[in-house]
Amino acid sequence: MWLTRPFQERSTQIFLGVLFTALAVVTVLHLTMPKDSALYVSSYTVTLLGKYLCYALLAVAVDLVWGYLGILSLGHGAFFALGGYAMGMYLMRQIGDRGVYGDPILPDFMVFLNWQELPWYWLGFDMAWFAFIMVLLAPGLLALVFGFLAFRSRVTGVYLSIITQALTFALMLAFFRNEMGFGGNNGLTDFKDILGFDLRTNATRLGLFIASGIALAIGYVICRGIVTSKLGRVSVACRDAEARTRFLGYRVERVQLFVFVISAMLAGVAGALYVPQVGIINPSEFSPLFSIEIVVWVALGGRATLYGAVIGALLVNYAKTVFTGVMPDAWLFALGGLFVIVTVFLPKGIAGLLSKRKKARASDDDLTDAQEVAA
Repeated sequence: MWLTRPFQERSTQIFLGVLFTALAVVTVLHLTMPKDSALYVSSYTVTLLGKYLCYALLAVAVDLVWGYLGILSLGHGAFFALGGYAMGMYLMRQIGDRGVYGDPILPDFMVFLNWQELPWYWLGFDMAWFAFIMVLLAPGLLALVFGFLAFRSRVTGVYLSIITQALTFALMLAFFRNEMGFGGNNGLTDFKDILGFDLRTNATRLGLFIASGIALAIGYVICRGIVTSKLGRVSVACRDAEARTRFLGYRVERVQLFVFVISAMLAGVAGALYVPQVGIINPSEFSPLFSIEIVVWVALGGRATLYGAVIGALLVNYAKTVFTGVMPDAWLFALGGLFVIVTVFLPKGIAGLLSKRKKARASDDDLTDAQEVAA
């Protein structure tokens, strides 16, 4: 089965081993170490690491379409934000009469704006199963419609990248409007609980961190299953020689559409896990700059590797945390400089550098063996 094939790969085994070991170590240090210990992992750090894992899943989703399909999407932030808004709507409905205005049905921002009734598109979000379906359905449906129109028209290259960027920018402007019913500029916030668990407790934060890690593992395995299957080989063929692939009889637009939708749904899951951990979702998540940042993560880590995207997401976001705390005004310059350095000196990213060193070491070993045989 295509989904079991990744477990036979050494790279997947190493990735999952490192990931689950990290999850276990953080969990043990958080639960067992005293708070005054140097090894203690605070709730703040657990939440921060959970956010990094959500970003890593988002980077894997982008690497799937950029690295293996050749589609440079500058709009994946939109799918991430839609998944986040779907989760945010569920969390808002869970507040009930505990809000500032005490309305059991309407969220506080709707009461403040004198809304008389709940919009039809908010119906059903008081049920967890419906919200979780919408986490997948909302970004997936948008990707399906957008991808169908774009790929059928054979829009490729920089033109497709510009269109994806325009898509997320248009959604950002739309969600900023109060009449859209999504909280306007302030977005959705003041969440209380998820599935009956208080979001302010350490146990819930730890649970969300573990859930983010498991989601990353599942997303990675799904992507590896796709890229190692026949579909993955056809995707690479579409990336490297789209016209020739068409001449061989493959429906390129169907391959592109399927992979694009899967990628969008993974981004939506990342957004859904991100929101309860940071406590807010607003239109800034639709920002084109955020989508460009995601591309930088993948480029730094090394595209067409999947694990490289994870490395890039973790490193860049850790650097962002440090820089914005020490020199907040210098972060964008550092990010731009990092992208230039990677483009010039590391075109295949960190993963490419590691692969090159591994091949060089293997070549040296073969040469040594040959010399010993000759001697």
